Amino acid sequence: MTPEEAAKLPYRPCVGVVLTNAQGLIFAGQRADMETPAWQMPQGGVDEGETPLEAAYRELEEETGVGRGHVSLVCETADWLYYDLPLDVIPNRWNGRFRGQKQKWAQFRLDATDDVIDLNYKDVEFSAWRWMSAPDILNAIVAFKRDIYAAVFEEFGL
Repeated sequence: MTPEEAAKLPYRPCVGVVLTNAQGLIFAGQRADMETPAWQMPQGGVDEGETPLEAAYRELEEETGVGRGHVSLVCETADWLYYDLPLDVIPNRWNGRFRGQKQKWAQFRLDATDDVIDLNYKDVEFSAWRWMSAPDILNAIVAFKRDIYAAVFEEFGL
C-alpha cells in the first residue's frame, strides 16, 4: 500500500482503557494472537449507537472480566487521539478498510481485588497479564502505538 492510498482511508473509531490499581500501576495484557511479546492495554471498536465511555466499559469487561461495578471512572481524554498503522499492516488489519484508529481513552481505578480479572471472560484478547508502570508499558508496546500511549499517560498524569 502506498502512502497516498493509505491517506484516503478513514480512521476506525476505537476506545482504550487505562486500568490502574491502588498502587498506581497499570494493567497490561500480552496479546493472545502474538507469539512475540506484545503487551498492551484493553482497547476495541466503538459499536454503532454506543458512546465512547459505554464502549470503554464494555471492552474492559469483555477483555478482562472486570465489570462496571469493580471500577471507578477517574478521567477521559478530552479529544480523539489518532495513530496510523504501518503501511504493510493496513491490508491485513480490518480487511484494509482503515488507515489506523482514532481513540478516546478512559482511566478506571480497580476497586476490587485482582481475582476479578478473568482473561477468559468473553473475548480472549490476552494470554497473560500483569501490573506495569507507565514507562514499562511504553517499552513493551509495539512501536506504532508508543506515541499515543505516551500522550494518554501524559494527559492522565501517569
